[in-house]
Amino acid sequence: MARVVVTGVGPVSSIGIGIAAFAEALRTGRSGISPITSFDPAGFPHRNAGEVQTFDPGAQLRRVDPASWGRSSQFAASAARLAVADARLDLTSVTPGRAHAIMGTTSGESAVAEALTEQIIDGGFAAQDPALLTQLPANRLANAVSEELELAGESLTIATACSASNYAIGYAYDLLAGGEADVVFAGGADSVCRWAHAGFYRLGALAKDACTPFDKDRAGILTGEGGAVLALETLEHATKRGATIYAELLGYGVNCDAIHPVTPDAPTVAECMRIAHRNSGISPSDVDYICAHGTGTQVNDLVESKAVLEVFGERPPPISSIKSMLGHTMGAACGFGAIASTIAIDRGFLPPTVNWTTEDPELGVDPVPNAARAANVRVVQNDGFAFGGNNAIVMLGAPE
Repeated sequence: MARVVVTGVGPVSSIGIGIAAFAEALRTGRSGISPITSFDPAGFPHRNAGEVQTFDPGAQLRRVDPASWGRSSQFAASAARLAVADARLDLTSVTPGRAHAIMGTTSGESAVAEALTEQIIDGGFAAQDPALLTQLPANRLANAVSEELELAGESLTIATACSASNYAIGYAYDLLAGGEADVVFAGGADSVCRWAHAGFYRLGALAKDACTPFDKDRAGILTGEGGAVLALETLEHATKRGATIYAELLGYGVNCDAIHPVTPDAPTVAECMRIAHRNSGISPSDVDYICAHGTGTQVNDLVESKAVLEVFGERPPPISSIKSMLGHTMGAACGFGAIASTIAIDRGFLPPTVNWTTEDPELGVDPVPNAARAANVRVVQNDGFAFGGNNAIVMLGAPE
């Protein structure tokens, strides 16, 4: 089994585009929440989201024509291009067919789907724009990465909702560790859209102004968007080309309880943590920081905290949620978590949970409230839990 390392990251987020801006935003606790502009939010009592309002796909893309691809695909390809640049990787030196693109998503090209729906409402199926129809398939997210980077390997989009990026990273780990790849670009992408905003509002899971994970008065999520891609390589490949190594991908764990459509199950989540630890060859005492799923809903944060206490005991490591800054970026969420985890290891600090005001004694965890904390971070657990009980956890460690 080959060892797998992170050599580049590409965040396209509401708090910053590229590693420098993203890392600085994490360190300062910058919020990317703003009034929605992606659609007309009139009629909704809650109108904030984590939109990437400064996104210009032309600033990163070299091959993909933004006019021919949906917003989520543009996020994916732009994030991948940033990851290549950060890794200082010459893709012409990689053996053809041994570089792959694995992307996660919740809604795929949601903005395209909504535009097509409007055309049907206005003029029936005959009114649908054929060019727009070609942008609809969710598999185009990974295809956009492959097209942009001229990859000849596997191109796969995984749609396990809010844990999809961790599933993608785990799939990438298997390709690399099992000898099927030298380089894999893995992560996720999603866009802010009306139907998701409406759906979470109807579920009673949408906060009005701010997301406040692990706070006693937490009220729910804010939807978000962006693209998050990690450049992953075998240690041998990275070492041979003299790459800078940010972190090692130690392993991952996945399970699915399917007990309830939307409510997570604490024992199953705890078991997913144990699986990730076993597969990574570490024990709970080795973990220095948990990058939480941390959606800011009453149930999710309680279940995640209960699972953490079950696995780690009464004194668990610090656990913070970057969704307090980004909003819930759906299929990209775990990808952003993996990037934040990598930055925590490389730059020696814990990202904060912002907007935190009131301790919830029922949780019993340290949420790194409001301010980043200097720390020697050797091992990070990156949590991802999705509707339908799709749990996926990725473990990252300091390079040796």
